[in-house]
Amino acid sequence: MFSLFLYLEWMGVQARWLFSLLAIVGFALLLLAKRGFWIGFFIGVLWFWWIALSFRYYDLSWMIPFVILAIGLIYGVIFWAGYRLAAIFPTSFGQTAAKGLFVWSVGSIHPFGFNWFIPQLALVRSYFSFDTLSFAFFLAFTGWIVLARSWRKLLALPLFLSLWHHPSPPPLAPLRIDLITTHLPQEKKWRRSELTSIIHDNFFHIHRAIHKGYDMVVLPESAFPLFLNLDPNLLSRLQYLSHKIAIVTGALAYKEGKIYNSTYIFQNGRYIILDKVVLVPFGEEIPLPKPLSRLVNHIFFGDASDYDHATTPQIYEIEGVRFTNAICYEATHPLIYQSPTTYIIAISNNAWFWPSLEPWLQNLIIRYYATIYHKVVYHATNIAKTEVIR
Repeated sequence: MFSLFLYLEWMGVQARWLFSLLAIVGFALLLLAKRGFWIGFFIGVLWFWWIALSFRYYDLSWMIPFVILAIGLIYGVIFWAGYRLAAIFPTSFGQTAAKGLFVWSVGSIHPFGFNWFIPQLALVRSYFSFDTLSFAFFLAFTGWIVLARSWRKLLALPLFLSLWHHPSPPPLAPLRIDLITTHLPQEKKWRRSELTSIIHDNFFHIHRAIHKGYDMVVLPESAFPLFLNLDPNLLSRLQYLSHKIAIVTGALAYKEGKIYNSTYIFQNGRYIILDKVVLVPFGEEIPLPKPLSRLVNHIFFGDASDYDHATTPQIYEIEGVRFTNAICYEATHPLIYQSPTTYIIAISNNAWFWPSLEPWLQNLIIRYYATIYHKVVYHATNIAKTEVIR
């Protein structure tokens, strides 16, 4: 019940009353439960089973069931510990309050730096507010329902109604922005035999945006699947077109022996490279001490090296409008939203996890942070839903 909202989102259901009802029932069941391990286990599996799909592209498909099991075990242990502590209290009120405090704070626990478990996401499509304070009030209301055994539950109605508030979104950027969706399967993306076709399609999108009079065109993460800064011919072509339209595209960068996942911004015949700040755990870096990370890369990833990264969020300006750069995973990290700009350009490649609910979960997290921090996110994707989120 608690995870059902994710699957309804995946199926395209749009009914705020239903998401509101599911939120109340789902959180009430979490507060009523006595033991946490299996709750955490199946929440972990239902939310994040898709992580294992990426192992298909490392010739490690045999690991998929073991990765799913490991995800369940990690969240099972987290919930077991939280519910175990709540059981210390001798009264139903104390246990319910302790479980409520655990549910309120569990989203701040990030195993290996992975921060996508945010319980408040269950409220994003509902009538309820989901900032930190409103979420605390919501859990208090739900706890009251769980504890009360008579008509006195209705006394919580004023608190319930006080949660029906969503702030007005900020205005859109004063630019015509063309967000490009590509449909390139991951197994084709890095084949050299596909490279000419991929480059041709990218320039088709750019020329079409110019023809339609856009100020700016945004292509997804790694739209050019190569070290773009080492290809002077492509750079020259993109610089030439940037006199007609600003171009934002993803590609790799190779600098001083280090590999970066980067965004390239072409404008008025010039370009800059902005590198990713927040790397994907076990995807772009191994979040373990160096000796262990080298061992994991040796055993599972053919001695691949971790990506390098920038240290602070990157900001750029196009026609007087300032944007914060975000590449895929970092578009779901609060660090990016603490940037002083109102507007964020996010580019993603969701083909690693297709088909699954991952793109819809990512968009929910982006919507969550965009609402909390009052931002507008322009999100261009490969094999996912491209949209403006605010």
